[in-house]
Amino acid sequence: MSETHAYPRPQLVRGNWTSLNGMWDFALDHDARWSQPEHVQWNAKINVPFSPETEASGVGNTGFYQACWYRCTFNAPELPNGERLVLHFGAVDYSATVWANGKLVAQHEGGYTPFSADLTEALVEGEPQTIVVRALDDPQDLAKPRGKQDWLLEPHSIWYPRTTGIWQTVWMERVPATAIASLQWTPNLARWELGLEARLDGQRRDDLRLRVKLYVGNIILADDTYKVVAGEVSRRIALSDPGIDDYRNELLWSPMQPTLIRAHMQLWGRRGELVDEVHSYTALRQVALQGDRFVLNGRPYRLRMVLDQGYWPGTGITAPNDEALQRDVELAKAMGFNGVRKHQKIEDPRYLYWADTLGLLVWEEMPSAYRFTKKAVERLAREWTEAIERDYSHPCIVSWVPFNESWGIPDLPEIPEQRHYVQALYHLTRTLDSTRPVIGNDGWESVATDIIGIHDYADDPGEIAERYHSDEVVGRLFTRERPGGRLLTIEGHPHTGQPIMLTEFGGIAFSGDQDATWGYSRSESSDAFAGQYRSLLEVVREPTLFAGFCYTQFADTYQESNGLLYADRRPKFPLEDMAAATRGPKTPHEQQIEREWRERLLRFQREHQVPLEDPAAEITEEVPE
Repeated sequence: MSETHAYPRPQLVRGNWTSLNGMWDFALDHDARWSQPEHVQWNAKINVPFSPETEASGVGNTGFYQACWYRCTFNAPELPNGERLVLHFGAVDYSATVWANGKLVAQHEGGYTPFSADLTEALVEGEPQTIVVRALDDPQDLAKPRGKQDWLLEPHSIWYPRTTGIWQTVWMERVPATAIASLQWTPNLARWELGLEARLDGQRRDDLRLRVKLYVGNIILADDTYKVVAGEVSRRIALSDPGIDDYRNELLWSPMQPTLIRAHMQLWGRRGELVDEVHSYTALRQVALQGDRFVLNGRPYRLRMVLDQGYWPGTGITAPNDEALQRDVELAKAMGFNGVRKHQKIEDPRYLYWADTLGLLVWEEMPSAYRFTKKAVERLAREWTEAIERDYSHPCIVSWVPFNESWGIPDLPEIPEQRHYVQALYHLTRTLDSTRPVIGNDGWESVATDIIGIHDYADDPGEIAERYHSDEVVGRLFTRERPGGRLLTIEGHPHTGQPIMLTEFGGIAFSGDQDATWGYSRSESSDAFAGQYRSLLEVVREPTLFAGFCYTQFADTYQESNGLLYADRRPKFPLEDMAAATRGPKTPHEQQIEREWRERLLRFQREHQVPLEDPAAEITEEVPE
């Protein structure tokens, strides 16, 4: 198996890892009649991590089947000094069971979140090791979080082909008997500090200390050592204040200036032995709401976002490679956007790494279930909790979206239990992360939210301008207007001054095949499409009513041809024209501020040896002494 793949867990990097991506034995189990590995009739091969519905997998079966099976063999590395071998799955849709050499080692439910298995006790000495994975995924089960995966045989309207089984990287790593298992970073600008929560797993020891070194370029911000208590370290790390305001500002993370703080973590025992060592990163970044504005690092910040489904031709919801994830972030920025709303998908951590590194804000959204049942509630709440835990420390993420357009809660205005469900997920999210705003139900029918998100696909710019032209329309907007055919807030839960954003609009379709594609409105030529986009963005940029906007959408996706890019990421009109329409003209004052900022940044980078253009640098770079 190749070890040349990008490290799959970018915020907790350890050496001695191996990617298991590649060709595995495979079998479809249409009726889920096999329950044990010995029952399986292996009759095919599959290219992991691409789902069997995709061409890249080598299977390309988009039909209905209840389960599928995977098998691979590998040679286990030597495990000296009590080391363990841990197998990791980025995501398996939907319910996974894993055996190692015939022994059950893991079970996990949830198609978008990771899980692991300790293989150590199941290894067979002196022989190749065998892993078998069973993925159960009822294609018509509407009570599980499924996002945009169609429950009909053929994709229709805004839904796409299903994803079954393994769809993110499978990998293994050697870890010490006692190891750093998880890290959580919480920046606090008011205190000029970083909160750290580190947890260990494996053999319990009472003699350990964790050394944490934080640095940017050749600047050491902190170098502290903490005693591990009950397998945890929970500390607020006060940073060395650079003093001069210019340098303080250059240490802040933003889309214009994505300064990352590298972390080198060492776990030491009482005899001076190095027990474990990992690399991580964080950033000084603060998001908040002040009145009707979104605020980044203490200043009002207008969000210019694009809706991104996260699908690629031939590979589905799995990126063809790490370069494709990087390119999507670069394209969003080149189109003039400062953020994306990842729609109905928990994206691969490598995308978030590139958003962190290159500077792109992300709204993370939970894939919806489409029935309201007790089972659906339990499943979604559990998987959403896992998603927040996985992605909490990424500086790029600035908002959480547990529900979209009342999907899975269709009777929200009439049924109290459904309203309680939205309120419960809103408050659960705020409990798990009090540092970011939460959009309880994006689009309409808000009952608990920090931002009012409006979905309005009116294709006449004049209609958009009339509806949202000034702050004076707010009263009418919440009592009479129904942009998506629904009230924006539920009776008894009025707008109380939260920021208002147009979080879905546009959806203009343009493609070479006008008959077999779908969109909310349609253009007949590239020039007409560019003109419609410019006209629409001109009226959406202007109203002071909006704290930001999110255009639909980033790229064409299957039958939806309403992307600014074709599915293969070719722009439908020049990127520079797209960016100008997205951003609008800069005032002379804005241009002067940007020139001054760039001069300060270049001076800071030169003096402190911060790389100017090196987004692909490994985070295991040499640590300054």
